[in-house]
Amino acid sequence: MYRKVEDFNEDWNASASGTLNVIKAITNEKLDQAIVEGHSTLGWLAWHLVGSAGFFGGLSGLEVEVPAHKEPVPTDVTAIVGAYEKVMESMEKAVANLTDDSLTEKVPAFGTEISRGKLLRTFIDHQTHHRGQMTVLLRQSGLTVPGVMGPTKEMQ
Repeated sequence: MYRKVEDFNEDWNASASGTLNVIKAITNEKLDQAIVEGHSTLGWLAWHLVGSAGFFGGLSGLEVEVPAHKEPVPTDVTAIVGAYEKVMESMEKAVANLTDDSLTEKVPAFGTEISRGKLLRTFIDHQTHHRGQMTVLLRQSGLTVPGVMGPTKEMQ
């Protein structure tokens, strides 16, 4: 749980930067890569992370600009990259309105009330979870896995 806006900002910036690098590693030809047919694809996961920023932001009382929920997954990875970069900018502006005290305020989410700071931690964890799935799919598809939380095999 975050109790200081500065701590959330630090984690968000590191997490978002790593996620952006993972999205940039996808090629248009591999957007449909899934672990097995019928599971989440690289493109879907990347687009989901764009949209989920709006979802978690909204629950947290932050106005984060994202494409409409019903927008299909783009077929060009540069569109996903651009949308995610806008999310990063929008999140920075939205978080500027938070105070340390506002992080302990309870907000309705997932059928209960949760502190804003805990919800924002869940947001980061959600992104990390899907980013991990994406790195496996990158490797499975023969693409280079960027270092996010340390060097990858390709970097050694």
